[in-house]
Amino acid sequence: MSRRLLCLLVLALPMLAQAASPSALRAEDVAQLLKPPAHGVRVLAIWALDCAYCESNLQALGRLQHAQPDAIELITIATDSIDQSDMIAARLHTTAMDAWPARAYADATPERINYLIDPNWGGETPRTLVIRADGTRLGISGELTPAKLKSIP
Repeated sequence: MSRRLLCLLVLALPMLAQAASPSALRAEDVAQLLKPPAHGVRVLAIWALDCAYCESNLQALGRLQHAQPDAIELITIATDSIDQSDMIAARLHTTAMDAWPARAYADATPERINYLIDPNWGGETPRTLVIRADGTRLGISGELTPAKLKSIP
């Protein structure tokens, strides 16, 4: 029985990764992401595969959005190449973050996307960009403390 379960799991893994695969983020897509939402806030959770605090930030933002689903739109953005979509999808799945829209860089110059997202951002991860309905923005670098989380909604 254990072998059957293991075989089913091995066969299902590619389907899970495919279902949660991030979509490509190109420079021309950034303006649409930065448009203010109709109400509430849009939160861009920017992370990387090699980032130490990114998983805990993603999970904290997921809990925050889950607690306020009508007020917060959450989008995850991996600064890693879309060529690593299987690894990105797997990480999002293991952190229970595969329910939210996911994007990954698909531009030859990732620094350009960084600049377009936020000219004041140096590219460090994790980075959280909050875009409010009134057009104001808040950029937060580093680990999200409880005080920083309170500043989001």
